Amino acid sequence: MVIARYGDSVSEQDAKILGESITMPFSGKVAKSRFLKAALTERMSSWDQHDPSKRGVPSERLVKLYEEWGKGGWGIISTGNVMVHPEHLEAAGNAILYAPHETPERIDQFRKIAAAGKAHGSLMVMQLSHAGRQVPLLVNAHPVGASDIQLGHSMGKDFGKPRALTVEEIKEIVNQFAYAADIAYRTGFDGVQMHGAHGYLIAQFLSAVTNNRTDEYGGSNQNRARFLREIVQAIRAKVPDPHFIIGVKINSAEFQSAGIKPADAVELCLELEALRMDFVELSGGNYEKWIAFDQDYTPRDSTQRREAFFTEARGFRSAAGMADAIRAGSCAGIGLGRPATSDPYLPGEIISGQASGATLNRLPPGDFWAQGEASGSQEESIARGLPVFDLSDPEVADKYYKLTSDFHKQMELEFKSGIVGAGFLVFNE
Repeated sequence: MVIARYGDSVSEQDAKILGESITMPFSGKVAKSRFLKAALTERMSSWDQHDPSKRGVPSERLVKLYEEWGKGGWGIISTGNVMVHPEHLEAAGNAILYAPHETPERIDQFRKIAAAGKAHGSLMVMQLSHAGRQVPLLVNAHPVGASDIQLGHSMGKDFGKPRALTVEEIKEIVNQFAYAADIAYRTGFDGVQMHGAHGYLIAQFLSAVTNNRTDEYGGSNQNRARFLREIVQAIRAKVPDPHFIIGVKINSAEFQSAGIKPADAVELCLELEALRMDFVELSGGNYEKWIAFDQDYTPRDSTQRREAFFTEARGFRSAAGMADAIRAGSCAGIGLGRPATSDPYLPGEIISGQASGATLNRLPPGDFWAQGEASGSQEESIARGLPVFDLSDPEVADKYYKLTSDFHKQMELEFKSGIVGAGFLVFNE
């Protein structure tokens, strides 16, 4: 039982607008509500420290997790970051699609995930990603990136010095994205979303902070967007079905002197519109400067009419705030990440008038590491059929914070002895 939520109540008008469907402008696919379950790392796939070919096969727990989200009233469910290379991961335990390691078991597990999420009418979109320089040191000490600019200690992790990708390697990675998109299509997903935010490889190319190349992939906004543009074009060639959704998640701003500004995001969105992208999910920041979405940014009217924009709702958690953002024209839909783990059925509860907003979270508000860990642990609760622990209860929040800190201290000790672990703390209050 949830002790406290954001908001006091949900009005009939707010519930109605949030429950409206959205028709994707190019594929024609219809999202049954304005809610998007934003991608979250899950780390529930197979992990083998020494054999990359055995990594990334989704577990039955992961299938169960999407089965529950599928019951939640989401218009679109975006998977956690499915990685396109087994050695360039966001974390140990990521799901992976990589042509040399294709097996019937791997393909079947992705097919199960798609079916589970779609069982009650939600659209299933597979998020695709490559970590680039942002692969943790304990997973890969020799990363690659848009340039050779190293990421310092961040989010409790260390990162190796990256090597700048060659043009030939860039083309190879483009093909890896296209392969993964083709598998998504063949296993029943409604579309794919490229992860171009939060400092991962696509974002590294898009930002002048991490891209100092002097070839055709650097120097200007258009050149820095070339990598993303080539990925989209390769996917279109591999999956010619016009009803297959292609979306992207990008930073609206990085809040660094040389980083992406809202005006840059507008320019990129216009280019993405020309590529017939169905939706853009706007987020903000990277591992060096993590911020909430800039709610003052609004795409120009002509672009809004053509594309579905989803705002990641870090800035508002109440149903009233979400509905106000829709009415203001700031976005067409609401992307929810962490609230989807504290309450996997939240959209349906808001639309039916049962919930005024997301569950209140009593963890330290500025501690993004703890917030992310808690979401991962709540995913484990959902996947295992356990009650989802209530972080609006101060005692539960304090207990979880201590136990997850101890859990990671133990993982650090194991790493020092040569063992690289995966996953989140399983917490049952």
